[in-house]
Parts: sequence; C-alpha cells; structure tokens
Amino acid sequence: MKSPVPFRLLPLLAFPVALLLAADDLQKPAANPAALVLLAPAVIDHLTAAVRAADDERVAATLAADPARMDAIFSDQLHYAHSSGKIDTKKSYVESLLTRSTIYTGYDYKLRDFHVAAPDIVLMTGHVIIKAGSATAQNINDLNFLAVWRNEGGKWRFLAWQSCKNPPAVPPAAPPAK
Repeated sequence: MKSPVPFRLLPLLAFPVALLLAADDLQKPAANPAALVLLAPAVIDHLTAAVRAADDERVAATLAADPARMDAIFSDQLHYAHSSGKIDTKKSYVESLLTRSTIYTGYDYKLRDFHVAAPDIVLMTGHVIIKAGSATAQNINDLNFLAVWRNEGGKWRFLAWQSCKNPPAVPPAAPPAK
C-alpha cells in the first residue's frame, strides 16, 4: 500500500527545516574574527607582524612626506576619511602632504590592535594621538580609528582609514562645599 501524499513529502520538508536550524547557528558571530578565516595562530602572528611593520613604514613615510615611500605603501584605491569628515583619495592625500597644506608632526599610538579578516585583509583598530596641521598652526587630535590593510601582489598596502575624535576629558567635579 502506498503511503499518503503528506508522508511521502516528509523527507523533502525535513531537509529545508534542518538547513534553517543550522543557519541560525551560522548567524552567531565568532568570538575571535580570525577564527572565521581558519588560519593557524602562527600564520595570524606572521600576518600581524607584517602589517605592523607596514603601518610603521606608513607613519614614517607620512611624517617625512616622502612621495616614493607613500606611493609604495598607499594602495591606489586609498580611501582616507579624516575625523573632520574630509575624504581623500591617494592622489589628494599625497598632494596635501607634498604641498605642505597638511603637515603631520607626530603619531603616538595608545592602542593598536590587528584583526585578520581574511588571508589578504587585516583590520587595524585603536587609539592614537596625532599632531597635524599647517605651517602656522598644529592641532592635537585624540582619535579612535579603523584602518584596512590589503595584500596587493605580495605587499601589504594601506587601503582605508576612518577616524573619529574622542570627546575632551571632563574635569572632575568640585567637591561639595562644607
């Protein structure tokens, strides 16, 4: 005797339901973003060290306003979003440094973390004090930032920067009068 139609469809319904239940598990973020790319800890350490060295070179090239060094370290697709809201491309950013309309005189990282997003993409986040301005006035910018590094042809290049200013420190309240 043949089974009724609904029972014959049961195996066809069970598979999609199982997929939906499994998809719920896939929606939960991993505690460590590097775990998503399934790289060995030694590989992650190697990538992090390489990007840290590349960022050190980027800072040195920027402080020196050295066009050859900046060209080598900045990606051709650079997207640089300043904390002021101004957006620069590689061309406009390098030009502002070469014409001295923007002069960087100091980078002081308070925190700099690296997160491997994929074998060829590393995110850098942190807190930095940057001294920059013009020939007549320097500003001290207390910033949180997100930077993106991409491996382009075997070389780590600076792809993107976005920062925001931290609010000024609030002085402690005066003690109540006695």
